[in-house]
Amino acid sequence: MAEKQEYSIWALPPEDVLDRVKKLMTSLQAEFGGPEFEPHVTFIGAIWLTEEEVHKKFKAACEGVKPINVTSEALIYGPSFWTTLYLKLHFAPELRETVEHFWKHFEWKPSFVCGMFQKNFMCLAAYNPHLSFLYHETLPEEDRKKAQHKALELDESIANLSFPITRVVLYKTDATDLTTKSWQRLVEVDLTKNV
Repeated sequence: MAEKQEYSIWALPPEDVLDRVKKLMTSLQAEFGGPEFEPHVTFIGAIWLTEEEVHKKFKAACEGVKPINVTSEALIYGPSFWTTLYLKLHFAPELRETVEHFWKHFEWKPSFVCGMFQKNFMCLAAYNPHLSFLYHETLPEEDRKKAQHKALELDESIANLSFPITRVVLYKTDATDLTTKSWQRLVEVDLTKNV
């Protein structure tokens, strides 16, 4: 029987936004540390499937999905590795429907969010759509605040970002690898071809 592995589904902005975010991330990582990673909005994180299953579901899930527009609410520093510094996105109906589409397609319910209730509802109310700029395991809160101020100093309008989600990617990930070095981009789908 094929071995199940960990995968993630990420949404990506267009290249111009990606370049802008990467430039900011590089500056922040140079000053505050943390691993390099591709800027993304996580639709599904840590789903365990066989390679054949995940490719089949990913292909089917992407069929007919159109680009959506997202708008940021604020640049926030958080308490966890995954939310060291991130751009919180407005959870508008368009984004909610797209995320729910992927969750249903993969029959995915994040147990870390839903807990014992995961079989009863989709837990979308607890989903935090965001675009991370910095991952860091041990960065003190004071330095997280400094990173937030540095980001706004480097790009003063970054907290008011609006952009289309034009691509979805399948990544092989490992949530225990905080270096992100083992993460592998497998497949990208251009949603503009569904228009």
